Amino acid sequence: MSDFTHAILRKPGSNFHLGLTTSTLGAPDFELLLRQHEAYAAALTGLGLNVTILPALDIYPDAYFVEDAAVIVPERAVISRPGAATRDGEQLAMATVLYDLRPLRFILKPGTLDGGDVLIFDRNVFIGLSQRTNEEGAQQLADILQPSGYACQTMDVEAGLHLKSSIAYVGQSTLLLTEELAQKSCFAPFKKLVLDADESYAGNVLLINGHLLIPRGFPKTRNKLQSLGQPIIELDMSEARKMDGGLSCLSLRF
Repeated sequence: MSDFTHAILRKPGSNFHLGLTTSTLGAPDFELLLRQHEAYAAALTGLGLNVTILPALDIYPDAYFVEDAAVIVPERAVISRPGAATRDGEQLAMATVLYDLRPLRFILKPGTLDGGDVLIFDRNVFIGLSQRTNEEGAQQLADILQPSGYACQTMDVEAGLHLKSSIAYVGQSTLLLTEELAQKSCFAPFKKLVLDADESYAGNVLLINGHLLIPRGFPKTRNKLQSLGQPIIELDMSEARKMDGGLSCLSLRF
């Protein structure tokens, strides 16, 4: 899925620094994050998407990472059940937004699922089993999507917070991914661009309407992606990165 008409974002709250993170990159800057978030929204608008920016949800400091709250396909929206207890409730706020846009299905206890663990392109669905997504949640998602013709596969997430921290579909039957993921047999049918170990953060990129959005500051990854011949837009992600966030985390695209 790379041709989109809509995106949903949520403005970061001033207490976003209280969110979950494993980063050791230093304290994040709120005003800089807001400017980076605005630039991200402007980039999506410039690519033809109708962008909705929801107000901050201060009770949930991580709520601006809206991708984790739902998985959206043309047939329906699947409302997640976050694997982190402090984020449980974000998905219900998103369900009220998506209610009029798609038929809704829900991940139920004891399943947990974060949207950041779900990579979808064409009719392929790869679901990462991580600290945030368990086998029950992955199976529930597969049971919901498979009747619509989606082929679902699961795999362990061995590095990074989510599966999509380390892999992206970049078009032309090609994956951008880490060396570890490149060895997995489920990815054998696809062409691969393998990330350098020191640029693993750049594995989280977005293919949107024929353009590649990439985090700024990763020249080796940019050079690899240029071989695809698609326009590249670099965005500064420094502050979201300090909170374990990436480009895909900041929007729901459909």
